[in-house]
Amino acid sequence: MRLRLIAVGSRMPKWVEEGWHEYAKRLPAELSLELVEIPLNTRGKNADVARFIRQEGEAMLAKVGPNERIVTLEVHGKPWSTEQLAVELDRWRLDSRTVNFMVGGPEGLAPEVCARATALVVVGIDLAAPVGKDPDR
Repeated sequence: MRLRLIAVGSRMPKWVEEGWHEYAKRLPAELSLELVEIPLNTRGKNADVARFIRQEGEAMLAKVGPNERIVTLEVHGKPWSTEQLAVELDRWRLDSRTVNFMVGGPEGLAPEVCARATALVVVGIDLAAPVGKDPDR
């Protein structure tokens, strides 16, 4: 199964690239991981942000095939633990469709991207959890 992270933005700092490569190495061999960067439109003082979000969304969706799964990663999604993500990955492996994880720019994702998504999720840690504690345990 192929996993793709389609994200608005490019030229990430070195620590992001190192983290990406580290997590890619941890995945089982049958899960290939690919990063697709969508250029962020330059935001100026009087920028038409709504138009930029729409253009970025169109560019994201252009990278997705008609039968591929879309999962948005966003602030207002449903929280998933690492364990829940693992369960979903196992389930998705059964249908062998490419899974596209979508991450928007600073203002979020285009509504058209969210409308095509099979899941809108937040994957991460509980920021209210005490430092050094695993929030999933």
